[in-house]
Amino acid sequence: MKKFINRKQELDFLEKQYREQKSSLVVIYGRRRIGKTALIKKFIEDKPAIYFLASEEVESQNIEYFKRAVSSFLKNPLIEKLSGISWDDIFDILVKTKTDKKMVIVFDEFQNLCKTNPAFASILQRIWDEKLKSGNFMLILCGSLISMMQEYALSYSSPLYGRRTGQIKLKQFSFKEAREFFPDASDDEFIWIYSVVGGVPKYLEMFKYEGDIYKAIEENILSRQSFLYEEPLFLLEKEVHEIGSYFSIIKSIALGNHKLSQIAQSLSVPQTKLTKYLNTLIELDIIRREVPITEEYPEKSKRGLYFINDNFINFWFKFVYPYREQLELDNIEYVIENIRSKIVASHISYVYEEVCKQILSDLIRSKKMDVQVDKIGKWWDGKSEIDIVGIGRSMRHVVFGECKYSQNMVDIDVFFDLKKKAENVKVFPDQKEFYILFSKAGFSERLLEYAEEEKNLVLIEFP
Repeated sequence: MKKFINRKQELDFLEKQYREQKSSLVVIYGRRRIGKTALIKKFIEDKPAIYFLASEEVESQNIEYFKRAVSSFLKNPLIEKLSGISWDDIFDILVKTKTDKKMVIVFDEFQNLCKTNPAFASILQRIWDEKLKSGNFMLILCGSLISMMQEYALSYSSPLYGRRTGQIKLKQFSFKEAREFFPDASDDEFIWIYSVVGGVPKYLEMFKYEGDIYKAIEENILSRQSFLYEEPLFLLEKEVHEIGSYFSIIKSIALGNHKLSQIAQSLSVPQTKLTKYLNTLIELDIIRREVPITEEYPEKSKRGLYFINDNFINFWFKFVYPYREQLELDNIEYVIENIRSKIVASHISYVYEEVCKQILSDLIRSKKMDVQVDKIGKWWDGKSEIDIVGIGRSMRHVVFGECKYSQNMVDIDVFFDLKKKAENVKVFPDQKEFYILFSKAGFSERLLEYAEEEKNLVLIEFP
């Protein structure tokens, strides 16, 4: 039996909905492979529940499958033999069923029902209003096609708008959460694994690691028979139309084009044509838009940069897709050597920065660092950039940080360089400044001695 990893916050939310609401309607959505079904099955394992996985077949077939699920749940084979019945008829049977506990009804891949019958959301809205709302039911609608889930279950124009009592958009695991998949790996080994696979549960589950990261990459990603070899293609085919446009945008960002103007120029298209594609990719948690942390109105800022937010997809577009011809010819060694020569400088060092932000957040949350911040990001202008900047408005705290994933110890000059760059970042007139340095290889003696005296400087050797 597979071990269920984390999702404590989401499970607590579902349990609260189950216990405290008379009847509840919860929408769970997120991209494929993110663990929606695993979350639901964990939640319902000790409850009276009907789990129904909708197919892309015609509506009559889905009614047939749902009828069978209800027949099995009620242990009444006569229900399965009923013919010519509707959704209403099946729900009438459920409403008349006497149970001591609240009944959970799950519609997984809910968007498939709306594809085959666009009126299904209206049908379900009426069933909820007339049959389920006043009963003792919890209805869970789950789906992976985000655009359709928003259209039919979440948006203002949806028939179900105003009926839901809660929603969960499931996201990737953080570094700390994903760590549970590889308890025997060292922290440094896991930085490499996380850099390659990212925080998508299915990718973590499928990546088999036995101590040699390059062998693991070869067997789990570069092998043409492996699950992950063509996964980005399958993901985009399922999630979006116009796959070529999305593919080209992700490829452009992976090549180092982070400004909107650069992406547009690389694809020879006007910037205005990219907006809808970029917004969809952000919704899918595949890319993110960053602005300098000091921007007062981030959504209006013209300084936004786009980055791939999924470590595996970033790795794939950098190190797999450009060498597909070599891989099709089984010239794997050539691709592995290319990865060896570039992976630290062009990939892992950037992931390390994101991991350090998460570590800083944990240090502050656990009060191991006496600082208060509301948000953590990075800062840049035309001349320089700072890896980490945290801002806390209530106490006027500002944290400046640098992250060094290299074989060389960090010396005191790195701290003084950081202080000099920090002079350009004035968030508050009377701000209280703190500094944090992360290093893979540790710190020089003179920096360690200096940090003993400089109380606003924290040194973190990680891993």
